[in-house]
Amino acid sequence: MPTKRRYVSPLREQAAARTRAQILGSATRLFAERGYGRVTVADIAADAGVSAKAVFASAGSKGDILNEIVDTAVRSSGEERAMRDVLAAQSQEATLTALARGTRAGNESMFTVHEAIHKALPSHEDGEALWERATASYRTALDATAQHLHALGQAEETADLLWFWFGPGSWRTLVVENGWSWDRAEAFLLRTALATLLPGT
Repeated sequence: MPTKRRYVSPLREQAAARTRAQILGSATRLFAERGYGRVTVADIAADAGVSAKAVFASAGSKGDILNEIVDTAVRSSGEERAMRDVLAAQSQEATLTALARGTRAGNESMFTVHEAIHKALPSHEDGEALWERATASYRTALDATAQHLHALGQAEETADLLWFWFGPGSWRTLVVENGWSWDRAEAFLLRTALATLLPGT
């Protein structure tokens, strides 16, 4: 007996994808504004204009949604493009300039997502693991930058310093907690890194 083929409707799949994107967008914004612990699935459903049942069917539980937000942040960070510029730089100053520009672009473009993740940490059942997963590729990129700087003659151990200057915490401290513009923050962090690693530049 021939197997009955399941009919797949492209329009239905597109509608489902739009609904899922809408749910994830609403959840990201609400998590960023209120904090993960203060947002319910019902809140997400109301903001997205769908039922709570549709949220579970399309995106899963609140924890599933946050995991997808983290995965999306990692995929959409622009890290590969930024690292091409960093690793192509032929001097330490050019490397640090490219790093400042690249980490600023990633933090600025993904600002709402980063806020959603940051505000989830205190109430998440495993905030430490969540943060490590969200920042693993970021740390790897800074380690690769440190190795590139060493190859260009930087003798000082720089991976930890690069995380201190250009990790997400520094950007958030200056822009969110102190109200600096992204331009001012980028210029200051780059100037500080250059003055420490390349005094006299």
